[in-house]
Amino acid sequence: MKRPKSDYAIQTVSNALSLLHAFHCEEELGVTELSRRLGLHKNNVFRLLATLEQSGYVEQAPASDRYRLSFACLELGHAFVRGRSLLREAQPLLEELSNEVQETAHLAVLNEYEVVHLAGWLPDEFLSAGLRIGRRAPAHCTALGKILLGCGCEAMRGTYERQIAGQGALGARTPATIVDNLKLHEHLREVASQGFAIDLEECAVGVCCAAAPVYDGTARLVAAVSVSGPAVRLGQEQLLRGVVPKVVACAERLSARLGAAVASGSPIA
Repeated sequence: MKRPKSDYAIQTVSNALSLLHAFHCEEELGVTELSRRLGLHKNNVFRLLATLEQSGYVEQAPASDRYRLSFACLELGHAFVRGRSLLREAQPLLEELSNEVQETAHLAVLNEYEVVHLAGWLPDEFLSAGLRIGRRAPAHCTALGKILLGCGCEAMRGTYERQIAGQGALGARTPATIVDNLKLHEHLREVASQGFAIDLEECAVGVCCAAAPVYDGTARLVAAVSVSGPAVRLGQEQLLRGVVPKVVACAERLSARLGAAVASGSPIA
């Protein structure tokens, strides 16, 4: 019987990776805070930091003596982008889309039933939705997540509805968040039918969003493209009339670059 890969895991390496992941939403962290977060003794944390610092993955900030990610992490990120045709093709289209609508544009995928923002572009607007590259968000209350769930395969959507939605895990981020499993099911069917999704302050108060699906040459859903911005500029009417057609067009262009057969056409009558 084949042994699971987890049997071969090296605990020290796992601890080092967990330490790096702790900086996901933090610019700097000290030994004590890392020890608390990782559940490791301070001596172990210090040894991990010393090893990672020697390899160029972390560095000490001179002003605070706390630790932060270093350039080797950036180089790995660039290597990741170079190895993914999706990101290479998406970035110029995201820039073009963002500049056209003067709002923030993102590319995202689904990972463990959460939205992961892979790339994005910020317009030169004083008031705009911030970039979320590398960050995660719930799938059920974001336009990106609705696309990645609604336009994905039925098996994946069914598993999500049983394991996440069906277990009462649809948390309310705002008063507008859909938290009822049956309502979400019907909403996702509508998203799949119309080929786009919108989020009207469902994930964050004051922020609205529109998204569309990206397919590859095998007609497989591989990502979603979105535009987000302040609700004062992107109400439902503005999204449907002014933003959705441009987001859909961008997603179709990206799909075509990935080899998908695309039938162009605005989803809005």
